[in-house]
Amino acid sequence: MTTTAAVPPIPVPGPPRPSEPDPRPRWARPALYGLLLAVGLAYFWNLSASGYANSFYSAAVQAGSQSWKALFFGSLDSANAITVDKPPAALWPMALSVRLFGLNSWAILAPQVLMALATAAVLNTAVRRRFGPVAGLIAVGVFALTPVAALMFRFNNPDALLALLMTVTVWCVLRALEQGRTTWLLWAGAAVGFAFLTKTLQAFLILPPLAVLYAVCAPVPVRKRLGQLALSALTMVVAGGWWVAIVELMPASSRPYVGGSQNNSFLELTFGYNGLGRINGEETGSVGGGGRGGGGGGGWGETGMGRMFDSEVGGQIAWLLPAALILLAAGLWLTRKAARTDSARAAFVAWGGALIMTAAVFSFMAGIFHQYYTVALAPYVAALVAMGVTVLWEERGAWWPRAVLAGTVVVTVVWAYVLLGRTPDYLPWLRWTVLAAGLVGALGLLVVGRFGGRGVAAAVVGLSCAASLAGPAAYTVSTLNSGHQGSIVTAGPSAGFGMGGPGGGGGRGGPGGPGGGDGGQRGGTQQPPGQGQGTLPGQGQGQGNQQGNQQGNAPGGMPTAPGGTAPGGTGTGTGTGAGRNPGFGEGMRGGGGGGMGGLLSGASVDAEAKALLEKGADDYTWVAAAVGAQNAASYQLATGDPVMAIGGFNGSDPSPTLAQFKKYVAEGKIHYFVSGGGMGGGMGGGAMGGGMEGGDSGTSSQISSWVTENFTEVTVGSATFYDLTQPTG
Repeated sequence: MTTTAAVPPIPVPGPPRPSEPDPRPRWARPALYGLLLAVGLAYFWNLSASGYANSFYSAAVQAGSQSWKALFFGSLDSANAITVDKPPAALWPMALSVRLFGLNSWAILAPQVLMALATAAVLNTAVRRRFGPVAGLIAVGVFALTPVAALMFRFNNPDALLALLMTVTVWCVLRALEQGRTTWLLWAGAAVGFAFLTKTLQAFLILPPLAVLYAVCAPVPVRKRLGQLALSALTMVVAGGWWVAIVELMPASSRPYVGGSQNNSFLELTFGYNGLGRINGEETGSVGGGGRGGGGGGGWGETGMGRMFDSEVGGQIAWLLPAALILLAAGLWLTRKAARTDSARAAFVAWGGALIMTAAVFSFMAGIFHQYYTVALAPYVAALVAMGVTVLWEERGAWWPRAVLAGTVVVTVVWAYVLLGRTPDYLPWLRWTVLAAGLVGALGLLVVGRFGGRGVAAAVVGLSCAASLAGPAAYTVSTLNSGHQGSIVTAGPSAGFGMGGPGGGGGRGGPGGPGGGDGGQRGGTQQPPGQGQGTLPGQGQGQGNQQGNQQGNAPGGMPTAPGGTAPGGTGTGTGTGAGRNPGFGEGMRGGGGGGMGGLLSGASVDAEAKALLEKGADDYTWVAAAVGAQNAASYQLATGDPVMAIGGFNGSDPSPTLAQFKKYVAEGKIHYFVSGGGMGGGMGGGAMGGGMEGGDSGTSSQISSWVTENFTEVTVGSATFYDLTQPTG
């Protein structure tokens, strides 16, 4: 690559050779620290608005703060009845934080924000080392302004830690490629192993392109390359396998049941429900995968090449995705004649391979898919945009790099115009402003290499960057201004969908409450003390999904659930949307079943119910048992005492069995049974009707039926309990 001196270049240092010291001008370090400080302040701001966020994981964090055994296994309760349906690594930082600072929203979510800063710092280091400090700062800015990153690095799902570890993996591989050092490749293997303990097989998605890259491009003999890769694989197995070995070898009676599995096996969970089931949609015990709704889609959206750009996912991650792909192609073309070991080309291949591999799997997986999964793509997009812009700007003396830069800006602002049009009531002036400013900036980029001085060039670059980032920045600000609760959350302003996104409930099929009847007991999720209950501050409920299914009462839709309230506003509680999986609606009104509210969001626990459960709590191992983990989590977080989650997250895991439950009751270990909740059946019927392991044949339904037939019903406010110490007969 050569730099033409047609105009005085903006001070963007050229990439150093790998063996040279990394040149950083005096301003680079303060600029980085200032940017990281700004990101930290923005991400920490309004953090407690999300309350307990996903109460499923918050309950496990609370349990881990009380019991080291629960911390190690990732149990949902400190009495260790059942684990979450993931390995526990993501829970460990949050549980340790709660041990130090007590159970509150900040203690749970602050570690996630720190992971955002760590990801940004690693991303900056990886990009800056080869492409200069400006490129590193651009990467941090693009990453921080990605809406789904602003969402998930302020939420308590495992995806934040996974994104950090994947970024560390790419960085370590790039360091190893510089001089063929084994140590860096071993660190990469360790990062992937720990990522496996965060979200199982998703950690392996980027391995094929990275392994091939190192095998081809490392500056050492072929035999050594293969040996290094073998050692890295061994490190990965050890780093991720030690915990698995302990769980599999320990007697089942000495550990909690593995949530999400049907045979109490973590390996089954890994390769089934959390593995191949996500690809082919055959997740045993799940709420259903793709391909069930006709038309090539299903309960989790349409699959195919356009999934990352569709109305459900586009606003989360796709703002700069076209730009990243264009700049990847340009970077590979610029380095096409470079040596086999060229570090610039290796960087494009590493980040680009990770992006394409992960996006392809997300696009075509037929099983459970949520919009927030795409946070894994955010560091890859940020790196490619930063690297591509930098190398093309260095070559701006030639016409075609300027044309590619201008074309990239045009594609980006036109795509932003489309995305902003999907939320027409949110800043309606912005889409036209972005489009106009971007087109002017693109025209300026076409001539900046031939005419104008430093000031003109800086103005053109600034205008182009502002236009390209204005859309995602606006969605990011909207995300930071809102709290998010529930199992399925989305970034940006409401586009007629919810499930815990801005506005709380609603969403794909609009969940009902966790209780019986048509509407369940209550909507919303349990909040920490002093933060209120129900929906988000000042927000209404989402309605339908992003593709226009905003009307309730459609086939397969969910029953309406009353909304809760929160400081600063009220929830309307509409949450009715048409839904995309016809199976979701079946059986919801039978026998006072639990409804999807007990599956995707928790119960609202009032003071009377809390007082009932806390009375004599020390005399019992579990103060209560409830079908479905979200339902159980709400009561556990409200009381601080263990609540057994019958059937795990979906209520469909065969744990405990009816015989085991009867034994616990006979031994006086459980005080109350909470009516309703979960997929596997509420009181007298499966929440999914004819679906999967629910219905009357499911374990949770058997337990529910036995309880209703043999124990005294206790109604407290709008909640119904059964006193397991008071048999009716």
